[in-house]
Amino acid sequence: MPAHAGDPITLTVDGRPVSAPAGDFSLLTLLREHLGIREVKDGCSPQGQCGACTVLVDGAARVACVTPARRVAGRRITTLAGLDPARREAWADAFCATGASQCGFCTPGIILRLESLARRSPGADPSGALAAHLCRCTGWQTILDAARAVAEGTHRPGGSRDFAAAAHRAAIEGGRSQVAGPRVACGEGGFADDSAPPGALVAVPAPDGGWVLGETLSEARRAAGAAEGRRSTLAAEPPLEVPPGDWDCTLRTCWSEPAYLELDASWCEPGGEPADPLGNGGAFGGKATSEAPAAARRLADETGRPVRVLYSRPDATRLGPKRPPVAGGANADGNGRLAVARTPGIAEAVAAVAPGLEVTEVDIAGPPTSADLRAAGVLEALALLAGARGTADAVRLPGGGVAAAHVGEVIAVEVECGHPLDEVVLRSYCIGAAHMAYSLVTAEAIATDESGTVADLTVRSFGVVPASRTPAVDVRIVHSDQEPVNGSDAVFVAVAAATWLARGCPPTWPTDRRV
Repeated sequence: MPAHAGDPITLTVDGRPVSAPAGDFSLLTLLREHLGIREVKDGCSPQGQCGACTVLVDGAARVACVTPARRVAGRRITTLAGLDPARREAWADAFCATGASQCGFCTPGIILRLESLARRSPGADPSGALAAHLCRCTGWQTILDAARAVAEGTHRPGGSRDFAAAAHRAAIEGGRSQVAGPRVACGEGGFADDSAPPGALVAVPAPDGGWVLGETLSEARRAAGAAEGRRSTLAAEPPLEVPPGDWDCTLRTCWSEPAYLELDASWCEPGGEPADPLGNGGAFGGKATSEAPAAARRLADETGRPVRVLYSRPDATRLGPKRPPVAGGANADGNGRLAVARTPGIAEAVAAVAPGLEVTEVDIAGPPTSADLRAAGVLEALALLAGARGTADAVRLPGGGVAAAHVGEVIAVEVECGHPLDEVVLRSYCIGAAHMAYSLVTAEAIATDESGTVADLTVRSFGVVPASRTPAVDVRIVHSDQEPVNGSDAVFVAVAAATWLARGCPPTWPTDRRV
């Protein structure tokens, strides 16, 4: 029976009885904040839209961040840490073998969702169940491969696989030092907020700037007056106009959200070094200038106590950098003009790959932008030139590999990026890049209000294409003994151009936006 508002909350978590003081808090808060169970992740609380906090309640998958703790009093809660060891190992091995986890932040919740589905409906197509989740890294296909491997009993441990080589390839593709192996799928990649010391003060962004401190996360967010994110009724519109000219092809893009799942977080002891907010992945460049570590260090020194800094999903969406919108026209000879939201470094990035495009930076009201985001400006410029030519040539990025793509019922990709090191990891990153490109061109956009403030603050408002609507991706890796270089960024650009061409080059992205 659910507990009354004033009663202590007692329940069974991972096979052991636990209790928590009375209060109006979520099951996620009980698990992470009261019990310290870090396998349960927070990617959007309390929106219930990313699935990272999924647990089993009496065997059924449930999103913990929107489940009041008192409603599950007396019931059995199973996190990934409490799953039967043989099943946990089977899922971890399968996710590792197929490349179904990269950073590993989303996978504990996904594994529990798939485990619940396997118990309830053996052999059912898992793609629909994944609609409750966001995985920004893998592009879904490798997750579906892992689910089939577990269902068919064909999953295998890593055996002689070289996980040091796998980690090296992951670092090349992700832009950050990473670890590889089955434990990554269990959420043990080393995320900043998972390692924060108990009893640390908690700091959250204040709505008008600065930071608000509290003894607990709930206290800090209440003091900040943090409101849950909402989706607006505003239309996402391209903010820039195409420069005048007689063009073979034109393109305008909207504001879009990088949508990395692990929220900005850091912690620091007084006089110490802050935890890296990037954890086990590069966040596609979205955290390159995160304020979390500097704030953690300063606040720890000011208060004389360890301080844990944590963004909410609306915080990350309001404060985090966006891809700079563009509007451009180009001709088949490679010449044209491109207007871009003013962004340091963006003109140089475009000039390095498309010297025939004259770039004009424009001051417009809107969220912060960054040239650090994956192929920002470069992708849009090369796609525009492909549209003007009417064909998508192979893409070679400065310092990176070469990729070619064709988009039909299947997204076909060919990539050459030096020694593969580990084909599972390389394939996973290329599939993830293909999904991200396809999703960006066809569906992703966020709305801003008249002042340029981001109005769409929920995961589902970002427009990320779900597993059920993602074409299969076929990756062909061209073997080479050359020095390994990044290949997935070239795949990202190549698939974006090929997707746009397959859609007939409509003048505005996203091409298939659903209202």
